[in-house]
Amino acid sequence: MTYFRKKVYATAGFNTVSLGTGRKEFHPKKPRPGIEHYIKEAGLGSIDQIKNPENIDEGVIGNFMAARFCRQGNLGGFFPMVHPTFQYKPCIRVEGACDSGGLALVTAIKTILADLADVVLCIGFEIQNSVKAIYGADYLAGAGWYSGERKDGHAYFFPDQFSQRAGACFKKFGKEKFRAGMAQWYVNAIENARKNPQAQEYHNTNSDLMATGLTPPNPKVFCEHINVFDCSKVSDGASAMIFASEEGLKKIGIEKKGAVEVMAFAQVQDNLTTPPPDLTKLSTCQIAAKKAYERAGLTPKDLSVLDVHDCFTIAGVLAVEAAGFTDYGEGADFIKEGHTKSDGKIPTNTTGGLIGYGHPTGASGVRQAVDVVHQLLERASDCQVKIDSNKPYGMMSSMGGNDKTVVAMIFRKT
Repeated sequence: MTYFRKKVYATAGFNTVSLGTGRKEFHPKKPRPGIEHYIKEAGLGSIDQIKNPENIDEGVIGNFMAARFCRQGNLGGFFPMVHPTFQYKPCIRVEGACDSGGLALVTAIKTILADLADVVLCIGFEIQNSVKAIYGADYLAGAGWYSGERKDGHAYFFPDQFSQRAGACFKKFGKEKFRAGMAQWYVNAIENARKNPQAQEYHNTNSDLMATGLTPPNPKVFCEHINVFDCSKVSDGASAMIFASEEGLKKIGIEKKGAVEVMAFAQVQDNLTTPPPDLTKLSTCQIAAKKAYERAGLTPKDLSVLDVHDCFTIAGVLAVEAAGFTDYGEGADFIKEGHTKSDGKIPTNTTGGLIGYGHPTGASGVRQAVDVVHQLLERASDCQVKIDSNKPYGMMSSMGGNDKTVVAMIFRKT
């Protein structure tokens, strides 16, 4: 028995460059692209891969904080700008902090399952280089319980939230063990990003990544248990993906071999006003992954590729555990042993992840789906990994806030 009442497919994925510090073309004092540019570039990048874009029925836009970073609301109103045939067609904007893109994916799929559309264009974007980092950190604190946590929180609110997670893991499992796993995660992220021309770290030429990853934290200027290299960067960018029913694929001229089937998803919500039940676990991510596996009738051993939400290196380590690939507390060793590398047991974050590619918050969930789909279609260029014909599945897990809003989604190569 399948989870969905009918088949839904994903196709025509597209990622813009993730622009920010590290990219050679980025300059903080020079004009940069705005909302209009990113939505249109991602949207056109997707519809240029299909026929008859007029057969796209609806749009979904995922975004977190445009109202603060760009002073812009009413984001659905940018959908008709992408293509003239979109004028007067429905579009909805969804928000779930750093999982806004993941919720956009889910919304598109639900619309198709409800028989309200056959083809839905999903776009996620964020522009964050519009303000100084310290102000941006305050804006991003809205991903947590702002009125209940922000006042007493660290100036760099979310880095500190995950610094506390790292500290709890150091205390329970050993600092040297977990620090080594986090540093290896950073190394993997940059090595993968160097193969991805859209990645923010594509131009990174650091000759000793491990030493950089092991840089001691400096609590006087940042956080107690993590360094700045443990963090995803401030990024501007967008990603797009088209979802379609079987009839929808015919309408846009895509054969099934040019799409992947969405097997199942799980969208899980934790209470924003309560602290994490255990700082050493991503409990909500774990529940979402478990539900997605059950709905798809699969286990972690069935996956050929994985993409997780590594907003911080410690989040990457814990996300691999939450996805079921290691026992509790063993994620750091699993990563240090090379099992998440592109040629490892479970290639993970193959285009750089949030740390390597960048983290335009509203785009990240869509970008994760795009990269998993590209891997399954064997269109990942220099980032391509081996997809085992006996394991034609990939999963993405996207997280908003401190393990509060999570989407896990499993795809199958047709």
